[in-house]
Amino acid sequence: MTSDTGSARDVDRRWAVGLATLALVLTAANLRPAVTSLGAILPEVRAGTGTSGVVAGILTSLPPVCFGVAALLGARVGRRFGTAQTLLGAMLVTGAMLALRATSGSGAAIVGWSIGALVAMGIGNALLPVVVKRWFPGRVGDATGWYAVALAAGTAAAAGLTVPIADATTGWRIGLGVWAVPALLAAVPWWWLRERRHRPPGADGGLPEVPRYDHAIGQRVRRQRRSWALAGYFGSQSLAAYVVMGWLPSIYRDAGVTPATAGSLLAVLMLVGGPVSLLVPAFAGRRADQRPLVAVLAGAAATGFSGLLLAPAAAPWVWAVLIGIGMGAFPLALTLIGLRARTTDGTAALSSLGQGVGYLLAAGGPVLFGLLHDVTDSWDLPLTVLIALLGPQLVCGLIAARPGTVD
Repeated sequence: MTSDTGSARDVDRRWAVGLATLALVLTAANLRPAVTSLGAILPEVRAGTGTSGVVAGILTSLPPVCFGVAALLGARVGRRFGTAQTLLGAMLVTGAMLALRATSGSGAAIVGWSIGALVAMGIGNALLPVVVKRWFPGRVGDATGWYAVALAAGTAAAAGLTVPIADATTGWRIGLGVWAVPALLAAVPWWWLRERRHRPPGADGGLPEVPRYDHAIGQRVRRQRRSWALAGYFGSQSLAAYVVMGWLPSIYRDAGVTPATAGSLLAVLMLVGGPVSLLVPAFAGRRADQRPLVAVLAGAAATGFSGLLLAPAAAPWVWAVLIGIGMGAFPLALTLIGLRARTTDGTAALSSLGQGVGYLLAAGGPVLFGLLHDVTDSWDLPLTVLIALLGPQLVCGLIAARPGTVD
């Protein structure tokens, strides 16, 4: 009887962990399509709804602001309702908001439904490191790599497929609305996992119980210099990433690169990010000290941005690849959230602080970058500032990546 019970528990554990893995990957894949699908088809949306340039500008600046605010609330919401229940709700809200956005008849409505979707996705951003820590405590690096790759794949899929879907159907509304479907599908495994109440690993090997939140741990995390350093690291790399996604093709085109090639260079950069997002967390998760990795990634980014500044057209593919490697700071920052906290409560508090403050720090980056270009009519000063910001990023990263925990 004992053997039969143990075998049943083993099957139950494998099934539950497999479902948690599916939930993690599907959720991650749905944390960016609301952004890139709209960006891909924004001219058609503006024409179809009469959206002004001002409203379009607001739409492009919303993601980091909404992500930052939502992340600051993420730990509290997850504490109140439970991680699985909160992520179930986040995916349902995301799907509903994306569907409603596709039916909008005005720019104001599109902004409103976009905010709803972005806030829901921002809560998902904050809670996925908690999922990794709770369900994969011995494989933080590997699990972070899985969801970083899924996030990148979802981002690229929405950017690349929205226009073809719109062209093949009745127009931009289908192109936007179709992304509600995968978000709703991502809710399905959370629906099942929300009812799970298992003893911690080691008792019967099951999934951990949802614990009562320890306020003292949250306060301790917020008092640690390392926590704020991680927030600075997350913010500086996010700022650079948003600048790159928004302005890299323009920089190349102004340097004499053809429009088609400039777009391809951004695609190359994003493709490099795929294997980097898988390898960096796996490498980091197998070491107590991630400071060498912080230095390597900062060096790659500095070399790529310096190439853009000094000779953008001389070796454009090389600069794109190096910047793509440097963007590995994003999956590294996500991995550090799980590695620098010992408990799930500490992970929740650190994720909320790091991503909340980090995204809000990054929010003004693309606007400032464009403003500096307009004032100087050159990319030299903006790129110089971007390179200079790698200094604080390196310092913050070295503090955050040294061995130890914040809770």
